[in-house]
Amino acid sequence: MIDPTIPIVLLVIAAVVIVQSFKVVPQQNAWIVERLGRYHGTLTAGLNILIPFLDKVAYKHSLKEIPLDVPSQVCITKDNTQLTVDGILYFQVTDAMRASYGASNYIVAITQLAQTTLRSVIGRMELDRTFEERGIINSSVVQALDEAALNWGVKVLRYEIKDLTPPHVILHAMQAQITAEREKRALIAASEGRRQEQINIATGEREASIARSEGEKQAEINKAEGQAAAITAVAEATADAIRKIAASIELPGGAQAVQLKVAERAIEAYAHLAQKNNTMIVPGNMSEVAGLIGTAMALMKSSAHRV
Repeated sequence: MIDPTIPIVLLVIAAVVIVQSFKVVPQQNAWIVERLGRYHGTLTAGLNILIPFLDKVAYKHSLKEIPLDVPSQVCITKDNTQLTVDGILYFQVTDAMRASYGASNYIVAITQLAQTTLRSVIGRMELDRTFEERGIINSSVVQALDEAALNWGVKVLRYEIKDLTPPHVILHAMQAQITAEREKRALIAASEGRRQEQINIATGEREASIARSEGEKQAEINKAEGQAAAITAVAEATADAIRKIAASIELPGGAQAVQLKVAERAIEAYAHLAQKNNTMIVPGNMSEVAGLIGTAMALMKSSAHRV
């Protein structure tokens, strides 16, 4: 009679064999298979078949990008200043076989190398440059790590400094320096403003003076032109009057009319002298008055002929 436990044992053994034979690898994962203690192959995503009791999954690796926090450490800058630095590293397993056998623990290796490289890079810089050139520090760490990590089957993608913390005394001095620099810029800006204001005022006064002088010059020119035009107009009117008088003399009775007019003017002149002076000089011979009138007529005739 067959022992009833035998089928159960066989069923359990079959289940174990099936479990050991079929392996389902998730996406973005790689499993390392060893056969009798030696590397046999790498299982990729999907269903994979193994030989039970001969093959075993020795290592499992994620092929995703992995962030790794690098512990903070104290670095010494070129000008002998202590600086506490911490950062974060991003890497990705590119060769599962090398990641399994290239280093006993590639995560520890990457972390230690990142710290030593960071100390070396910061040691070549002064304190002020470490704050200004974070990009250079990050790229230098990535370059050094990427070269070494090739043997570990790891690709270092980037390194980012999270914080740079100098000692409290240095922070206080830096804050004082920043405050002084801002006050200096404020004073320079104020002086530049006053200088520009003075320049603007001087420029405005100069332009106003030029405008006034130009106005005065134009006024003098206009005045001179007006006087010249007035003189010309008076001269033309006088010449026209003389021409008319000369033409009137040539007419019948014109000479007598002019003599009469001159005589009237002479009498008026004597009348004015009599009003303004207590003493009046009268010609002894009235024929002199007639001679005066004749002389005036001769002058007027000669002027008329010249015109």
